[in-house]
Amino acid sequence: MHDFPTPDVWLAHRVSYGETDTMGYLYYAEYLHLFERSRSEYIRRMGMSYAEVERLGIMLPVREAQCRYRKPARYDDLVYVRAGIAEVGRASLTFVYNVTDAERKTLLAEGMTQHACANREGRPVRPPEWFLRLLRGEGAPQPE
Repeated sequence: MHDFPTPDVWLAHRVSYGETDTMGYLYYAEYLHLFERSRSEYIRRMGMSYAEVERLGIMLPVREAQCRYRKPARYDDLVYVRAGIAEVGRASLTFVYNVTDAERKTLLAEGMTQHACANREGRPVRPPEWFLRLLRGEGAPQPE
C-alpha cells in the first residue's frame, strides 16, 4: 500500500488513567499523541532522533491529521501503534498509523498525518536525499 518503500515500526503503549475519559476509554485526542510518539520512534529507529533532523534544518509541521476510531482502548490496556510512510511528495510526506490491541489482531484505530517538509524559515523544501535515505531505513547521514 506504500508507494515509498519503508519499514513499519511498532510502538508499545500502556494506556494510563490520565489518558482516559470518564468512561475509562482512551480519550480521542490521545490518539494523535500516540501517532506523534510512533512517528518520532519511527525516525529514531531509522537512525537518528527527530531533534537531530531539525538540527540539520528539516522541519515537519503537520498539515493534516485524521483518525478513524474502530474499537475503544481502555485504561491499562496494552496497545501497539504501527507507523509507516505512505507517500513522499515534492515538499511533503504522509505517515500512516494503525493502533491495535496487545495481540496486534484487532484494529482499534487508524489514521494519517501529512507533513510539510520545511526549512528553518518555514518555507517548503524538497526532502533532501539524506532524509529520504533515512526514512527508507538506509541509515543516518554521515558527517562531512
